[in-house]
Amino acid sequence: MKIKEIYKVREIAGENLVVEQGKVQSDMTKVISLNGTALLLWNTLKGNDFTIDDAAEVLVKQYDIDRERAMADATKWVEALVKCGVIE
Repeated sequence: MKIKEIYKVREIAGENLVVEQGKVQSDMTKVISLNGTALLLWNTLKGNDFTIDDAAEVLVKQYDIDRERAMADATKWVEALVKCGVIE
């Protein structure tokens, strides 16, 4: 899977928001805000094909968590972005 190139993260009013680049108007009912961990995953994995295992590995390397917790968190992150249509 891969984060679609048309989506970028912009800091707006202190929040890290995913925006669709090139759109004249945004649908503000579907705002995607990234916390620090989600932003870490986004910045590390954007532009690359990746798996949930790859995302979990990023979390294991960055935080003091076990592989099982990292897999659960990575799965949740991926599922949220897929639901929003950000990942292809």
